[in-house]
Amino acid sequence: MTRRGTLLLITAMLLSLGTGLASAQDRIHGYLNETALQVRATPGVLHKREILSTRLGQLTRALAAARNMPLTSAGDAANLARIADTLHERSDELAGVNGFERVPDDQLDAFASYIVQDMEQADRTVSMSLVTLLLIIIIVILIA
Repeated sequence: MTRRGTLLLITAMLLSLGTGLASAQDRIHGYLNETALQVRATPGVLHKREILSTRLGQLTRALAAARNMPLTSAGDAANLARIADTLHERSDELAGVNGFERVPDDQLDAFASYIVQDMEQADRTVSMSLVTLLLIIIIVILIA
């Protein structure tokens, strides 16, 4: 293969990697957005809490599984741990445990939206490899 061909191949791989990374992040945001939409569309308070609790638990378990995979770098594992800790805090807040005041019933819709915004903000400050993001997506799909 010529140098030019090799350069074109490397460029194509880097471009697809960037597209894959954006797609993986979009899938995670989509999962959280879907959760918020489901909560807003649900009339019963108990069912809203159940949806939030279940979906936060699923994502937390997916992050833990991805963190423990051999393909996950030490840096990604640390970032996943921070995100999982944040999700665990949101679960504690939802339930009103571990020093958190329970989210009032009339604020569950707003709380679901807050979780989406909070995770999107965290996403801007935490970078992960494409492999780790894809692992998370695969695990979330398998758990759900």
